[in-house]
Amino acid sequence: MSKNKRKQLSIDEHYVRPQASWEQMKAAKNIGQTVYIYGVTGTGKTSFAVDFLGRKRYQYVSVSDTGIEEIAAMVSEKTELQTTLVIDDLHLLETWEERSLYGQLIEELSVRKDVWLILISRASIPKWLKSVHIRHFFVTIGEEQLFLTEKEQEIYLEKWEVYPTEAASKRIRELGHGHPLYLQIAAMRLKGIPKFERTEDKEEAELHEIEESRKDIWDYFEVHVYDQWNVELQEFLESISIVEQFDLRTAQQITKKKNAGRLLVQALEMGNFLIEESENEQSVYEMRIPMKYSMRRRLFAKYSQDYIGELYYSAGNSYEMEGNIMEALKMYETCHNEEGISRILIENMRRNPASGNYFELRHYYLTLPEEKIKTSVELMAGMSMLQSILLNEEESERWYQELLNYAKEKSGGIKRAIEAKILYLDIGLPHRGIIHLTDIFKHAGIFLTERKTVLPEFSVTSNLPSMMNGGKDFCEWSRKDKELAKTMGKIVPFVLGKYGKGLVALALAESFFEKGGDDYEVASLAGKGRMQAESGGKTEQVFVAVGILTQLSILNNHMGDAWDMLESFRKVAEKEAPKLLPNISAMSVRMDLYMGRIGEICQWLKEAPDENAEFNVMDRYRYLTKIRIYLAVGWKEKALLLLEKMRYYAEKMRRTYVEIEVMILSAITRYRMGMNGWREILQEAVAKAEDYHFVRILTREGAALLKLLKADTVIWRDQAFKKQVLKECTQMAEFYPAYLKEKQEGNVLLTDKALKILRLQAEGLSVEKIAEQLGLSKAGVKYYNQETYKKLKVNNKAAAVAEAKNRRLLY
Repeated sequence: MSKNKRKQLSIDEHYVRPQASWEQMKAAKNIGQTVYIYGVTGTGKTSFAVDFLGRKRYQYVSVSDTGIEEIAAMVSEKTELQTTLVIDDLHLLETWEERSLYGQLIEELSVRKDVWLILISRASIPKWLKSVHIRHFFVTIGEEQLFLTEKEQEIYLEKWEVYPTEAASKRIRELGHGHPLYLQIAAMRLKGIPKFERTEDKEEAELHEIEESRKDIWDYFEVHVYDQWNVELQEFLESISIVEQFDLRTAQQITKKKNAGRLLVQALEMGNFLIEESENEQSVYEMRIPMKYSMRRRLFAKYSQDYIGELYYSAGNSYEMEGNIMEALKMYETCHNEEGISRILIENMRRNPASGNYFELRHYYLTLPEEKIKTSVELMAGMSMLQSILLNEEESERWYQELLNYAKEKSGGIKRAIEAKILYLDIGLPHRGIIHLTDIFKHAGIFLTERKTVLPEFSVTSNLPSMMNGGKDFCEWSRKDKELAKTMGKIVPFVLGKYGKGLVALALAESFFEKGGDDYEVASLAGKGRMQAESGGKTEQVFVAVGILTQLSILNNHMGDAWDMLESFRKVAEKEAPKLLPNISAMSVRMDLYMGRIGEICQWLKEAPDENAEFNVMDRYRYLTKIRIYLAVGWKEKALLLLEKMRYYAEKMRRTYVEIEVMILSAITRYRMGMNGWREILQEAVAKAEDYHFVRILTREGAALLKLLKADTVIWRDQAFKKQVLKECTQMAEFYPAYLKEKQEGNVLLTDKALKILRLQAEGLSVEKIAEQLGLSKAGVKYYNQETYKKLKVNNKAAAVAEAKNRRLLY
């Protein structure tokens, strides 16, 4: 080791080490593995390294004031004793030559046994250093690993002799997440608060200072970081800050800078201020919150409203071109561009409700002036459809009538286009059911042939895995399915276009399946319909085939086949029909319910639609899935409340199938709650199912319904129907005994990470192996274990695994 003078650093007296990361450093030191520490200014990178090294001998250099020749000289001589070298501020290396030389030096030092290398930077491992990292595998400690835990935060504030109220402590955590610099600023402000006699006064003062601390840290970054960057980079980031996420193309369109790619790379290498993620083989960027707010503040302070408006217009235009209409509308609304808003709303109305965004954009449509709507055929037709979706039957019919009146004033091609819209509504309005629909389809066939025009696109399924219970309820057609297949088998596919491909075969397959028909015939028809739909039809129709075949596999105790089929289709839908994904996930969760996988279904609840925030009829399949989950986890009151909403929807929209399904689930719920009336509700459900000869709507509830069906009070008119239902229901109960089985002592919800750790423990892996496999520290694994033990009310690993299996969390 050279005799160059080494720089020794000190740390703040209030410093508290992040223990989990300290353990990582210790492990790296033991094997001489290079460590790369990164994070934005103020995360305590250097302090962390200095604290770990303590009184040990080490060399500290910053690339800002030490040349590479000097650094190389420090370690030119090999020694028997290991020496620690800390190289800081790597983010300041800008030229290709500098980076190349440092890359070579770092690689040389990484393989030397007598040197332990610690690298520090504001940015994650840059591209110029990644090849060295891959070859020698650095231990990386990112900024969030330098944040203090809740307990460590408490210790830090105690060192300042600051003892905030519970509300203040919680708010510090929410805003700072344990960020060292934020904690320092907050502690300094809290320290200066005078003493109050009343706790309420103290809390109010603390909360005020905590909010001010956030502004302080933004100001700190602005002066000490952002102002140090070149002007072009500052202007680029200020302009792009108006959007939450962006890719290179969006950045170029907003900023009008051809060198946007180079500026993004520069921003990434200047510090850990941008989050980069890969999405569809493309990089998507997002500014970290402090920088985003600072840049927006700078933007609005420096530029005129006209210039800022142009930025928002460019962003809206970019989003519109890529089909992200929700974000486009936000941008246009911000810059008051009515033309852009109107263009998007009209274009959306040209799509069917399943592929469009009617419900999501209702705020925009419902605030449009009536005069504006009456100038557009698309808007009038769309408002009629939207009001029907919102269960406003009278308003829907009012706009339908407005369209009729508008058609009377027109002639020629315009009149034909309006008539096509009217015919589209005649077929598609949800609240009208299927009354006179056979006559309407026949008329549509003649209209399309004679007028040589086309109808707007339809969706028969509304993205559900069902034809009979999809866009409309076709239970009545099921009564004479074979007859209708012959008489309407050519007209309906002709009128519906691509949505008609495979329709007849799939409709028959579903009707036969629901009525308990022959498995081979059902499978053959579903397979035929699927192949037809895949040959120039729509992926939504393929989903119907998958739904039928999946249910058939479940019914025959082939859950593995059902899983494989659905997962294969999910991959197709991700590329071709992403709107199907929510209902594919719901179908997958229904399989979890059969297997009693409480952990998985509770995880799904986090992404399930919130019926209390808003009731969206397009989410009905997921609502019915959610009701079953409520029953499985013992939340019967919630199930009953959602069932009431579904009952109202079924009656209002003439949905026979949903009505029967709701009655069955209501009977189960009331029975479990010990409420009166379950027998009468069940009897009505059985009578209706029997009337349509719908076997499967009863038998799919298996173990949850069997006991109720066997009650002496249930009256069956058709003994053959009764025999088939009870036989299949008993079979389903035997195949899937855990289905909707209520856990009386309450349910435990574990995080994904905790479940993974528990599964690996059940497989016999040690803490060390689990930490290595999941990329956690040993302390991190132990922390998750302790939390899991608390939730399961056990005190060791063996008991935790046993209890988890008992609760059906591990499968």
